[in-house]
Amino acid sequence: MIYQQGLAALQKGDLVTARTAFEKVVRLAPQSPEGHNSLGWVLLAQDEMDSAISQFQTALKFKPDFVQAHVNFANALTRKGDLVGALRESQEATRLAPNDSETHRTLGRVLDFSGDRDNAIREFRRAIELEPQRPDLHDDLGSLLAQKSDSQNAAGEFSEALRLQPNFVKAHFHLGVLLYQQQSIEEAAPHLQAAVQLDPSDAGAHYYFAQVLKTQNKTDAAIGELQACVKLNPDYPDAENSLGLLLQRSGETEQAIAAFRQAVKWKPDDPDVHNNLGLAFLQNGDARGAMAEFQTAIRLRPEDSGYKGNLGAAYLQISDFDSAEASFHEALKLSPQDATLHYDLGLALKLKDKLPAAMVELRKAAELDPSLADAHYTLGVTLWQQGEFAVAAGELRAAIHAKPDYAEAYYTLGTVLKQKGDLADAAAALREAIRLQPEFAGAHTTLATVLRQLGDTEGAAIEGRTGTELAKQKTSEQAALFATNSGRRLLNAGDIEGAILQFRSAIHSMPGYAPAHFQLGLALGRKGDKQGAAQEFKTASDLDPRLKPPAP
Repeated sequence: MIYQQGLAALQKGDLVTARTAFEKVVRLAPQSPEGHNSLGWVLLAQDEMDSAISQFQTALKFKPDFVQAHVNFANALTRKGDLVGALRESQEATRLAPNDSETHRTLGRVLDFSGDRDNAIREFRRAIELEPQRPDLHDDLGSLLAQKSDSQNAAGEFSEALRLQPNFVKAHFHLGVLLYQQQSIEEAAPHLQAAVQLDPSDAGAHYYFAQVLKTQNKTDAAIGELQACVKLNPDYPDAENSLGLLLQRSGETEQAIAAFRQAVKWKPDDPDVHNNLGLAFLQNGDARGAMAEFQTAIRLRPEDSGYKGNLGAAYLQISDFDSAEASFHEALKLSPQDATLHYDLGLALKLKDKLPAAMVELRKAAELDPSLADAHYTLGVTLWQQGEFAVAAGELRAAIHAKPDYAEAYYTLGTVLKQKGDLADAAAALREAIRLQPEFAGAHTTLATVLRQLGDTEGAAIEGRTGTELAKQKTSEQAALFATNSGRRLLNAGDIEGAILQFRSAIHSMPGYAPAHFQLGLALGRKGDKQGAAQEFKTASDLDPRLKPPAP
């Protein structure tokens, strides 16, 4: 009666009640193999490995041919890392019950953990022969076949598992991951979505579904899945790194930095993660923070030219042109045919007023990669500054050919053509710059000058007014950005009141600047003003739906 009560509790998932019942059974009937075996199963489920093993040994002492006790004992030894003992017990179970699918499954799992994958597959196939309607056996075999890169047969086993049990979450997950790895994105998506819906607590399902969404360019949805993943499992550096990259791509550099910091915490020896954190710092204007991360990445992987190139870019940001030049030279020793590195070196030399040397590097970059629009553009600007208008115009047109939506190149081309006296062509180039970037104040102002020279006074007046208004707006935006960045630094330093003043100053300069409202919400929250924080978060979200208030 007590034993049956324990089994009933076990079926309900009530381990505490089941344990109490089985402990009472073994006290009342100390020679009951079933009581010891069931108590061992509960202890194993509660991660009390040694106590569980002791119970299985006792059960087998009283009933040496107790198949289920051998199976459970093998599982416990596997979890403890005693694969020799686990193999012994699972082989004994299959000897005692050669027609029991579970004994073959257990032996297959032990063989897999022991590295004997071929014999493991043989055992799982035998288990399926004995009980072909068990979806879990097909899923297990599919997982083994996938590990052996037998993708076609693995997919067949996962599909059979789902035919037998359409809501089998593990099979959806495994088939989804397999299809994702095969780049069958559209086929993978519904399986991984089903895995997330059927088991929202599975961090891995959220991670892989995010990878599919990212590939489908559904960035916001992918970010949401990754945020759910790291909330479920904070110790998931690949998810933090992937989240950081997506946030960075979305312009959310502060959140990206936080994600990369978590990834670095769990993977301090991964140079790529340090590099990603450095790039986020660089994007956020923190060149010195970036330099520290790039230097760590270089120490961990000295042969990577990309890291050294990024370090050079950080030096450029703080106007340390000598160090930048040295970094780019070091990078080029490792990758002499890297067009981007030649471009970066050319830019550093240009900023040092070493124009002939700069032009050599810029031309080399354009030669190595004609599609590198920035190389043509910078070369065009350099030639223009030297008064070589015709050649400069040619390089600017090459930049536009490489990047047809390059508004700055159209603007500079228009300026060069204006100075050459080609007013009609200048006006056309400037109009194209404005079409691509309507808020380009300089293009409106320069077009006004060209139109005035062409005799179009009315058009010139319109463009002049537009340029002036945009310039004022740009000044306000720059002031708001400066004040917001200043406020962030103060907030990070713990000066909450100073930060609040800066964020309010930013909002005064530009009332519609969403990041300032968001940061003010954070500061007010730190101060304890929950109502004020909620209002600022709402305003920020209304202005930019991507800005979500932090979880309470």
